[in-house]
Amino acid sequence: MYRKLLLTAALATALVAPAFAATTWYVEKSVSTHKCAVTEKKPNGTTETQIGTAGYKTKAEAETAMKAAPECKA
Repeated sequence: MYRKLLLTAALATALVAPAFAATTWYVEKSVSTHKCAVTEKKPNGTTETQIGTAGYKTKAEAETAMKAAPECKA
């Protein structure tokens, strides 16, 4: 009985855990418009390029990095 309960709890946790995964924010620059933006998806390198080398844990951190990036100052 307890084995089934523990197995069910472990399975439910494994299925629900990715929903609580942290979002990573990126600073990207459009190749065509040359404008920077903060996005949740990683830039693909062809139509937009990533500014900096890493993602950011919060949107506020990414926006601060975008304002400080020399590539984003026009």
